[in-house]
Amino acid sequence: MVLPLFPADAAAPILVIGDLMVDVLARLEGQLVAASDSPGRITMRGGGSAANTAAWLAATGNEALFVGCVGDDLPGREAAELLRAVGVRTALKVDPSRPTGTVVVLVDPTGERTMVPDPGANSALTPMDLPKDEFVPGRHLHLSGYTILNPATRAAGVAALELARRRGMTTSVDVASAGPLAAVGPDCFLDWIGDPFMLIANRDEAAVLTGIDDDPVAATRALTELCDQVVVKLGADGVVRHDSLLDRTIRVPAERLGPGELIDTTGAGDAFAAGYLAAWMRDEDPEEALAAGCRLAARVIRKVGGRP
Repeated sequence: MVLPLFPADAAAPILVIGDLMVDVLARLEGQLVAASDSPGRITMRGGGSAANTAAWLAATGNEALFVGCVGDDLPGREAAELLRAVGVRTALKVDPSRPTGTVVVLVDPTGERTMVPDPGANSALTPMDLPKDEFVPGRHLHLSGYTILNPATRAAGVAALELARRRGMTTSVDVASAGPLAAVGPDCFLDWIGDPFMLIANRDEAAVLTGIDDDPVAATRALTELCDQVVVKLGADGVVRHDSLLDRTIRVPAERLGPGELIDTTGAGDAFAAGYLAAWMRDEDPEEALAAGCRLAARVIRKVGGRP
């Protein structure tokens, strides 16, 4: 069952497909103490890499359509409402047998996060759930790598990319997570995604994909043998992009933070993708587009949670 929460004829130049989660954020006051108690502050927020990107796109004035799955439960209804509240148009499948996806996020005192995800209803997405009439020339498809990494939704992710190519759309894939990527193997992942126009990864993910773990610029260049444009996020070291058509490498620094400003890195990469894609879709200068992504990422890490 697909629930369109906005009018079907509303414009949605960026389609975002992938995971929607409820984030249970545990901000630790010290290091995690195994087999004992670790004091912290616990909050609940909207989450999911793809849903976060869609939310930041809409919250910054860009039109976005999010495609994903929720459970037939209160968290699912609240998740849909949270997206609608920031202006995201949605096509949500409701799975009656699985709960809305949940992830426990452990945030250490430095702001770094470790996640324990349960995909739940996210695993229900199939090729039949794709809103095919939304795949039209001039639009852009952004696919969360979690959709490819999850065996249950891999067919939907591959089908979305293939349909977007046939319909004359540009495409981007956010690799999503180095651990699951290493588990499935980089060759399989790259084979599944084919040749997207744009690949977005972080330093660790780029290292897994290329085997180059000491030179992110070289890893970025190596990945452009597979797609036209590669953007690699380097955390506090900024971001690097290489364009195979122009054979041009651009590196932009991260926005500087003051003492104590780094609170929580959850969702920083998702917000970067939103800021960068929106500027790129407006055909802004590449350096400014990368800087726009960095500015949005900096907004995220200054607060708790990965949403606006």
